[in-house]
Amino acid sequence: MKKIIILIIAIFTISISNAQWQQTSLSTAHQIEALGVSGNNIFAGTYGGGVYLSTNNGNTWTQVNNGLDTNVTSLTITDNNIFAVTLSGVYLSTNNGNSWTAVNTGLIGISVKQLVISGSYIFAGTDHGVFLSTNNGSSWTSSSTGLPTGFIISSLVISGNKIFVSVYGNGVYLSTNNGASWSAVNSGISSEYVRSIAIYGNNIYAGAYGMFLSTNDGNSWSTVNNGLADLNINTVVANGNTVFTGTLLGLFWTTNNGISWTSMNTGLIDKYISSITFNNSYIFVGTQVGGVFKLPLSQLGIEKNTLTNNFSVYPNPAKGILNIETNSNTKQSLEITNLLGQTLYTSFIYNKTTINVSAFAKGVYIIKLNTDKGTAVKKFVKE
Repeated sequence: MKKIIILIIAIFTISISNAQWQQTSLSTAHQIEALGVSGNNIFAGTYGGGVYLSTNNGNTWTQVNNGLDTNVTSLTITDNNIFAVTLSGVYLSTNNGNSWTAVNTGLIGISVKQLVISGSYIFAGTDHGVFLSTNNGSSWTSSSTGLPTGFIISSLVISGNKIFVSVYGNGVYLSTNNGASWSAVNSGISSEYVRSIAIYGNNIYAGAYGMFLSTNDGNSWSTVNNGLADLNINTVVANGNTVFTGTLLGLFWTTNNGISWTSMNTGLIDKYISSITFNNSYIFVGTQVGGVFKLPLSQLGIEKNTLTNNFSVYPNPAKGILNIETNSNTKQSLEITNLLGQTLYTSFIYNKTTINVSAFAKGVYIIKLNTDKGTAVKKFVKE
């Protein structure tokens, strides 16, 4: 048995060591600040060059900047809406970047850093705290009670009814009421300069100088740096139980909750990783001066469509609130049935949703997530 285990580990190690990055045709001198995927479309936001679009896995790119400030620092995509954060504010495109419209009412004179979307709620992290829009960015209001003033919101993530933000220089804060109030959740984080946060299930990763992990909504954090050759974390992205982080010295990944990290940098001529995204076939990374690189997911042992169709359900068993979280920002249909096949709940999900199942009878239920690639199915237990 030991020989078999050793052989499996050896084969896995050889497979990863052979993983080879390919530089796409977008080798612009502008830093790639953001990457996003919508169906077959891959968008790259650059500082100085605006937004580029590829429809063929990065083989060719086209600039799509009509009406847009070309100093792009962040991209957020959900369904047909593409939001670009620039030096002059937030812009929205509803036609794959063919045209852009400024959506900055309430944000004038405020520097926006990042957006995150949950249903009809859009949260903007700025140098003046958090702002909220409930009308697709047409207007914004401050939602910063409890946050320290004079600091930049460097990252925002949402999991169910929980919103986590990193206040650069003051650690991580949590809101459970759509941003109406915030409280600090920093116990165990030795670096308050958190640049990026990622969530999968109950795991929350905070990248600062080093990587930190919380499994209890930020009440406590532990350091998970084993294997990270560089502790300067630029970005963290979670897809299922696989977590990727971009640093000044390359890309690292873990499949064991950060217990150990493995580098994957062969073929990267620029190891300054500023952004990460995926489609069904490739992982893409944006760099400082080398443009966009791609790597087939198959070289990582990740089968095509696994990331798109994977989703998490928690807590499971559930008594009242059930959280469903997917790995896609595109609209997908959700259905809950009982074991007799009777439909009890239907809705649409963009990447995360919360369902009150307190009225459900005790028992086992089926969750079906329907995508353009097929149907993913999981069970949950109502206590």
